[in-house]
Amino acid sequence: MACVETSSSRPYHLVIFGASGFTGQFVVEEVARTVSEGPKGNLKWAVAGRSKQKLEKVVEQAAGVLGKPELRKEVDIIVADVADPDSLAAMCKQAVIVLNCVGPYRFYGEPVVKACVENGAHQLDISGEPQFLEGMQLNYDSQAADKGVYIIGSCGFDSIPADMGVVYTRDQFKGTLTAVESYLTFGSGPDGTCIHDGTWQSAVYGFADSQKLQSLRRKFNHKPLPYVGSRIKRRGTLFFSNDIQQYTVPFMGSDPSVVKRTQRFLEEEHKETPVQYGAYAGIGGVGNLIKLMFTGMIFWFLVKFSFGRNLLIKHPELFSFGLFSKAGPTRKQMEGSSFQFAFYGEGYPEGEDPSQGKPAGKIRTLVQGPECGYVATPIAMVQAALTILSESSALPKRGGVYTPGAVFAKTTLVDRLNKHGIQFSVL
Repeated sequence: MACVETSSSRPYHLVIFGASGFTGQFVVEEVARTVSEGPKGNLKWAVAGRSKQKLEKVVEQAAGVLGKPELRKEVDIIVADVADPDSLAAMCKQAVIVLNCVGPYRFYGEPVVKACVENGAHQLDISGEPQFLEGMQLNYDSQAADKGVYIIGSCGFDSIPADMGVVYTRDQFKGTLTAVESYLTFGSGPDGTCIHDGTWQSAVYGFADSQKLQSLRRKFNHKPLPYVGSRIKRRGTLFFSNDIQQYTVPFMGSDPSVVKRTQRFLEEEHKETPVQYGAYAGIGGVGNLIKLMFTGMIFWFLVKFSFGRNLLIKHPELFSFGLFSKAGPTRKQMEGSSFQFAFYGEGYPEGEDPSQGKPAGKIRTLVQGPECGYVATPIAMVQAALTILSESSALPKRGGVYTPGAVFAKTTLVDRLNKHGIQFSVL
């Protein structure tokens, strides 16, 4: 069983690496809110990054926002840099879990994974980059298993709501769930919405390297996942969904690949019937549709060339109609924003033979929560970490590189998220 306890040589339950980054600052605030939920009502934690000055500023900011002046004295600071392996090793030796907030992960993620594996620290990240996530599984799974270390990717909005949403839907269905489609929609307040350009950068580099991802996947030599019932129908590139009353496109993020990896693990390790999955996102009405088509054409053209990628990275606001910016959203924008996943599942009810006829059972579930990038993501990441600290007996028996659903399927993570504003429900 993996070690989840502090010691004199490993004094911190959590170390937030990249705490002074845009997302990291909100993870700091979320950890500070939840210290009483740590083991025995106490959470020992520290912040880490390249600049001591910036880290002090982030702790000061959290103390002011939360009205907790004691943070200034209670939170320790560790100076560590991805370019300095010795500093990463020293950081990892002090942590039970490293919360890695330093992206894009394709550039900065692997040194942290390597240091965690070699020095016995579990690691959670919030990557939505399939090439990084699957590359880490290919290169570090056996080493992590030998060390009894959990390396768990995509523990933020990418991809806990989708991955745990499918697991939740399966658990709520009375019978054998065979397929699920999800529809993601976003809400915003009068101040609109905005996303920090770190996510934009990850998308630019991800699409540019899509051929390398296919090459990487072939190295696993996976057999096709078995399925029960009808094969899920893949919808078109653009369609109007009567369910959500919006124009809809296939979801281009990491959710489908993360869910598939989880379903493969559950089939191989627990002999559970894999759930087929299709992921879609609502884009709104005709005005948004025109914007998306225009943006998409420019993006697809520019991302193929080095000069084009540089333009996209340099001017995120221009090429995304203001959706992405270098400044990121204001706190007021975050307060007014929300997300909702609607899951539509089908399967064979209890007592029906899955080998006979098409599945007739239906289920609909919802996962909904606050602003996705900087409110829901810290909540998901921190609750995942607290689950590891509190429920080690419910985790996989061996260490390794995992998806959230693979690690947390048998835990109370969904209940924890429900208590913190990310709501799972059956309709």
